[in-house]
Amino acid sequence: MGRKAVIKALMLASLSGAGLAAAGAQAQEVVRLGNLKFAHYGAVSYIKEIAPKCGIKVDEHVFAKGLDVMQAIIAGELDVGTTASEAAISGRAGGAPIYIVAGFAKGGARLVGRSDLKLKTVQDLKGKKVGVTRGGIQEVLLLAELQQNGLSVSDQPGKDVQEVFLAYADLNQALLGKNIDAMMNSEPQSSQAINKGYGTEIVKPYDTPIGAPVRTMVMTEKFYKERRPLAEKFMRCFVEATKTFIDKPDLAEKYVRETVFKGQISKQDFDDAIGNSPYSYDITPEHIQTTTDVMVKTGVGKLARPPLARDWVRTDLLDAAKKSLNVQ
Repeated sequence: MGRKAVIKALMLASLSGAGLAAAGAQAQEVVRLGNLKFAHYGAVSYIKEIAPKCGIKVDEHVFAKGLDVMQAIIAGELDVGTTASEAAISGRAGGAPIYIVAGFAKGGARLVGRSDLKLKTVQDLKGKKVGVTRGGIQEVLLLAELQQNGLSVSDQPGKDVQEVFLAYADLNQALLGKNIDAMMNSEPQSSQAINKGYGTEIVKPYDTPIGAPVRTMVMTEKFYKERRPLAEKFMRCFVEATKTFIDKPDLAEKYVRETVFKGQISKQDFDDAIGNSPYSYDITPEHIQTTTDVMVKTGVGKLARPPLARDWVRTDLLDAAKKSLNVQ
């Protein structure tokens, strides 16, 4: 074989190799996932680890809060997002083209008082400053608790309780520094405050009409309708990841503590956090409708046109995925 023929053969081999690589990359379709950094969001993060086995690639983007996930969805940057229900409801009310397709954790909120104040009940918050993240499910629960205990609230002085709006990450520091008297926070932050001794639990806020709030997984309408086979693969992967975390708590703990939180939370923090926000799969239109109604009543999210849950809660993909994997 002459030199030209050898070069031509090498070029052809190289091109076919590149073609095969491209075909391989194309075969493993990418799902763009928006997620938050909390203990009970860990199984969702784990999807990307087992995604190749599911025949997909998951590109995870971590956001500070659920409303940021909604903004990224509206901007067309995500296919799937995870958030507390209030951000999904606010997003849908604001025109985000999304469906709720699953629920991945329950609970995940705790009203914690400064340990030196010995606050025992919601009534004890009268005259106190309570820290919370504005617009989060924790604020919905806080206002619902205050309403049913007959306490008025404002972010300005003059009411029974003064709300102090802070980011999730700053609430513990404010409680430790005695800048607030109590906080309604997520997990594992609320468990950390208790385990480190500067916070005591007042109540788990699950006695309002909402009950234990369910964290929601949303999909864009476009992804749900137009990329159905990929959406089905992703949902099976979600169910598999969640089942793995439920069946193998040691693996779940190791992954969340070491990979998600880089060693920043203790075993006790993790156990207490998941004890208050267990992994799950399911969601109902009824739960989302009740949460919407409470948001309207408390004024959180300022919903001009509250969405009807039956129009946008779609659990058919989840039901099919659970059935195919024999999950109850």
